[in-house]
Parts: sequence; C-alpha cells; structure tokens
Amino acid sequence: MKPMNRRQFLGAAAAGTVALGSRHGSSAADQAKLKLGLIGCGGYGMSDVRAAFKAGGVEVIAVCDVDSQHLADSATTIEKMQGSRPRTFKLYEELLETPELQAVIIATPPHWHALPFVAAVRKGLAIYCEKPLAYDIREAQAMVTVAQQEKALVQVGFQRRQSPAIRQVRDYLRQGQLGRIVQVDAQIHYNANPRDATPQDPPASLDWDLWCGPAPKIPYSPQVGHVSWRLEKTTGHGHLVDWGIHLIDATRWILGETMPRAVQASGGIYYYRGKITTPDVLSVQFDFNTCPVFWKHRIWGAQEYDRDVANGIFFYGENGTIFVTDNRWVVIPKDKDKQREEHKVAADMGTVHMTEFLQSVRQREQPSCTIEDGYQSTATVKLAMIAYDTGMKIAWDAKSRQIVGNPKASGLLKRPYRAPWTHPADGLA
Repeated sequence: MKPMNRRQFLGAAAAGTVALGSRHGSSAADQAKLKLGLIGCGGYGMSDVRAAFKAGGVEVIAVCDVDSQHLADSATTIEKMQGSRPRTFKLYEELLETPELQAVIIATPPHWHALPFVAAVRKGLAIYCEKPLAYDIREAQAMVTVAQQEKALVQVGFQRRQSPAIRQVRDYLRQGQLGRIVQVDAQIHYNANPRDATPQDPPASLDWDLWCGPAPKIPYSPQVGHVSWRLEKTTGHGHLVDWGIHLIDATRWILGETMPRAVQASGGIYYYRGKITTPDVLSVQFDFNTCPVFWKHRIWGAQEYDRDVANGIFFYGENGTIFVTDNRWVVIPKDKDKQREEHKVAADMGTVHMTEFLQSVRQREQPSCTIEDGYQSTATVKLAMIAYDTGMKIAWDAKSRQIVGNPKASGLLKRPYRAPWTHPADGLA
C-alpha cells in the first residue's frame, strides 16, 4: 500500500473522526431506552452515568453502594436528570435481581470488580467495567473465561482509545511515517496531595467492612477511603495501575501489541513516607516484541521543565519522534532544519466510549475495547507491580499465562480472598 502524504493523512483522519461521531450520535433517542444499573456510586460511577445520559436513550433503574450517603445522593441526582428515581441497594446481588435490567456499569474500586462482574455476566447482562479490569491477574483471567463462555458484551473503561489525537497517531505510525519504532516513553507526573492517613472511625454512612470486602481489612482513614484508595496497596495498588494504565493501554493499542515478554521495575516511597503505601517514584521497563516501553512517574509535586509533556507518550522512530496526549500530538522531525508540527484535537472521550458501548448493546455486537483488551492492559501493569514488590525482573509467558521460573513472583498473581468471599478463579478449571 502506498503511504499517504501528510496532507492526505490528516484529511482522512479528520473525516474518520467526524464519521465516528456521527455514527455514535445517530438515533439513540429514537430507540427503546436501555435499562441500566450502577454498581459503585462514587465520582467515576456518576461520571459514567452522566456520559450515558449525554449519549441518550437510557434509563438508570437501579444503583448500588455500601455508603448510604453516596447511594442517596446519587439516586437524587439521577432522579433530577431523568425524572424518575432509581431503586437503591446496598448489595450488588440484590441489584442484579432487578427486573428489566439490561446492562450494568461497574465503577467500584478494583478489588470489588471481579465478583459483581462474574455475577452480572451469569445474569446475561452487558457490562461497562472501569479500569483496571481487576485487582489481581488471576481475577482478570477468570473474568475473561466467564465472559467468553457466556458471550457477554463487555466494554472496559479505557476511554483514551476514543481520543482523536491517539487515534490519529495510531494511523500515522501505521502509515510508516516515523519508520520503525525503536523506543516508547510514557509518563504521568503530578502532585498526589495525600489526605490524612491517621486511623480513625469511618463515616457513619459507610460500611467499612463491606467496602474492604474480599481485600484485607485495613484501618480506615481518609487516605484509604473514598477517592484516595487509588494509592493504597490493598485496593488501588498505585498510580501506574490507576492512571498510568490508560497510557500503557494506549501504547499497546497504537503498537498493536499484546503483553510484554519481560518486566522490571524500581522506585520507592521517598517523599510521602507514612502517608501512602505505593511508590511515589517509579520506573518500569516493559519488553514488548516491537520495542521497549519505559514508564516513569513522580507524584510528589516537583515541577516539569516543560509541563506540556507531564502527561503523555513519546514514540521514538527511525525518522523522528511523536509526543501524544489526550487532546494534542506533536511531530518532532529528525532533521533539525524542519519545524515541529502540532495538532490539537478535542474530544469528549468518556461520552464517545459510553456511546459505543450502548450502541453495541442495542446491536448485540462487541464494543471495541473487549474483555481481552482489559485483561492484557491490566495484567501488564500488575506485572510491573509484582516486579516492584519482589525487586526482580519478571519473565512472562503469554500463552500459558504464567510467570516463568520465579515461584515468589508467581505467588503474587493471585491474592487470597478474605472470608466469606471466594476468589472467582477458585471455581474454574
């Protein structure tokens, strides 16, 4: 195939973006409303609900949360948005018994993804599941197995796959414009600003034992409760797993990669000691078949030389470099006499991603970010945390889905569940 020149490429990319928006925006309101449930009514759960309402053609008929205040507040907000109040539940098992339910959004912390996911799949429901897919790799593999057995419709919340900038870079690189990609660097540096880590009583509205659920029960503090669980090892497992996973997923997607052959990591808690339990500085090398991918983060607030590159991905090719972030991409030619080319493209990625999911449910076809995609990106960043926790280089056999020759690291592929909950991998062959 003859490569496009730059003008042809950008014109085609813009046309594709317009076509995508037109397709997703068509006739949703003219069809029967899809009946949705929400499991996890925190900030991101409600963000997903708002995206669903912007997409149109939905009714949220049931919501679930272990914090009664979150539950009441979300039900009131949804009632104002749609004119009817959803039913409210503390237990996801009860929500899944709601008549007429067609699809659920799972937006809990990741240690509570696997169990409601498997239960919803077995109820025949379509699922929009936030990232990471699961807390541990064996959970994620069990979720893939059950979803494939039941032919479930699943969209995983890697919204950056809908970024026009990321899509245009993917197409640009596949046209061979940069030649062979030799190295990729990805990073998100920011200031975490931890909350109070002093153990204390949880809010009266929060069932802390149930919130911890199958994870270890740790003392409550504002730093490990709502929102801040992301930097707690037993729940969110840190910045790479929580936020960095978006860029690792985008990198895999752009390169057409599956999982790395090997992973090594180093870092530590240098600035926020005693306040968080995951690294505030981390460097990771992922050895993919295409090229090595290097991740770095620093979350204690040091300022960038150029803040424009604090969040994004560098692709280093034979013929130049590209930097891409959510709404912008820059071509940096190898020839110093040539000017950089900057392209700014805005998008409501969350709405487009949710719209695609809803359209897929109506049409009974798989969305673009499948359960296997969610597993591969989740397992990739979890291997990095295993490498960090063990201080060892991890070799991964994607075919057998095993860590090679390292019993200590292999033992971290699955975390035992706290009673009375049962790990979903325990019931599978």
